[in-house]
Amino acid sequence: MGSMEETPSASIAAADDQTPTWRKEKPMNILFFGPNGSGKGTQGAILKDKYKIPHIESGAIFRENISKGTELGAKAKAYIDKGDLVPDEITIPMILDRLKQPDCKNGWLLDGFPRNRNQAVKLDEALKAAKLDLDIVVEIILDRKIARDRIMGRRLCVNDNNHPNNIYIDAIKPNGDKCRVCGGDLKTRADDQDEAAINKRHDIYYDTQTGTLASAYYFKELAEKTGKPRYITLDGTPSVKEVAAELVAKLG
Repeated sequence: MGSMEETPSASIAAADDQTPTWRKEKPMNILFFGPNGSGKGTQGAILKDKYKIPHIESGAIFRENISKGTELGAKAKAYIDKGDLVPDEITIPMILDRLKQPDCKNGWLLDGFPRNRNQAVKLDEALKAAKLDLDIVVEIILDRKIARDRIMGRRLCVNDNNHPNNIYIDAIKPNGDKCRVCGGDLKTRADDQDEAAINKRHDIYYDTQTGTLASAYYFKELAEKTGKPRYITLDGTPSVKEVAAELVAKLG
């Protein structure tokens, strides 16, 4: 199995000598797909720091609207409090409002939505109606078993959670039950060891008929038919540095 974890700062530095020409010409709006365990969050952080664009996660949009007491936030909270899914008619306007904020003028990276094909269609229509271009869709491809093992193999150093340790990745395998970086004790996160919960999330993501991959493939089909958005795939098995380098090269 290839390695996944490296410190984001090291990966950013490695990619800094390649600045895609599009960053000099116009903003770039990106939609990001990848299963839990693919390193999507790390790659998003790299793009955020390298290109100075916000990494917008759908969950954060909900939390922000609810904490600020917005009208949409109040409507969303009513559904969340009942344990129901927030309807697209509330979620998509929240997302559009966030994408229109001043920090998005140089581009944005949207992560965590859509999660099914119907949402993809609605988001596409809403972006076009709002005259917001979707320029690139990125999909990190990773075998489901590898993704699950990466999640369950994570070990957290009690001294520093940023010390990468994973029992299933040779490059960052801990020294027994000690941190490979500092020798500190290691612990696990309860949700990382909940195989049923991981499988449930992956059931949704890897479903190519109605799940998250179905929403990604909607944009892939759109790209094949119209040439826009540009659809980029990445092999998620190599190291963070290698995936980041491939991503930066393809964005160029």
